[in-house]
Amino acid sequence: MANRGAALDMAVLGLLHESPMHGYELRKRVNALLGWGRVLSYGTLYPCLKQLLRKGLIEPDTASTTPVEGGGLTGRRARIVYQLTAEGKEHFVQLLGHCGPSAWDDDSFGVHFAFFGRTDSQTRVRILEGRRSRLEERLDGVRLALSRTRERVDSYTLELQRHGLESVEREVRWLTELIDDERSGRSPGAPQSTNRGRASARHRTDPTT
Repeated sequence: MANRGAALDMAVLGLLHESPMHGYELRKRVNALLGWGRVLSYGTLYPCLKQLLRKGLIEPDTASTTPVEGGGLTGRRARIVYQLTAEGKEHFVQLLGHCGPSAWDDDSFGVHFAFFGRTDSQTRVRILEGRRSRLEERLDGVRLALSRTRERVDSYTLELQRHGLESVEREVRWLTELIDDERSGRSPGAPQSTNRGRASARHRTDPTT
């Protein structure tokens, strides 16, 4: 949970680095960007915002506060718009440059990747390689478990395990292509050679072998 909280902090700081916004917009942007629609509730977001406020990393943008619809003409409530402070901008830059093991975790990697455009190639490669290494270790464990249990589980359990294994294998191939792109100076999604595309399509592993 600690890693998820740190990832949420980074996501909020990164989005506010683009422009000030209120909590409702932040929640929509985080969900759209990172796919946390089933996880990120207001009960999770607002404690995060309060903590960032206490740390002096964000502050209310009083010039951009907007009234809530239906608030009436008297005693109307205001929707707080948040913006980064100078300390918040500096802290976000520090987070971007971090490429240690915590940046490879499931909760953190997607956040770092979402802001890769603001990092240097060396940092990107180190995070991508770390993530690939983490997943390759996971693959070894899953393959070993499958080889030991495939005779003792039903077909549905085996199919679920197979699906999980194939998902990790696809991510490893994707990471390898991204690393190759970074090292060759290509942008992600740039046209690739026919031979490389064929090699990627041929790369399939039978989880039961």
